[in-house]
Amino acid sequence: MGIYELTVKRIYELCAERNITPNALSYLAGISQSTLKSILNGESKNPGVVTLKKLCDGFEISIIEFFDTDDFRNLEQEIK
Repeated sequence: MGIYELTVKRIYELCAERNITPNALSYLAGISQSTLKSILNGESKNPGVVTLKKLCDGFEISIIEFFDTDDFRNLEQEIK
């Protein structure tokens, strides 16, 4: 699983933990539903740092907390 897939997985995990829908998250984060939908559906595989920060704000966590999981710690470096 790559960083994109792990990011989507993490968004769904955090939504489930907080018992909110992705639509509710888009409202809390101040981003459009279409932006979040495009991330979750794979249409936008490289969400920007600003968007990730807004999502973290919606979850009321830091970016560090977002990425502080075993999945991200064990992610192999992508060198191209």
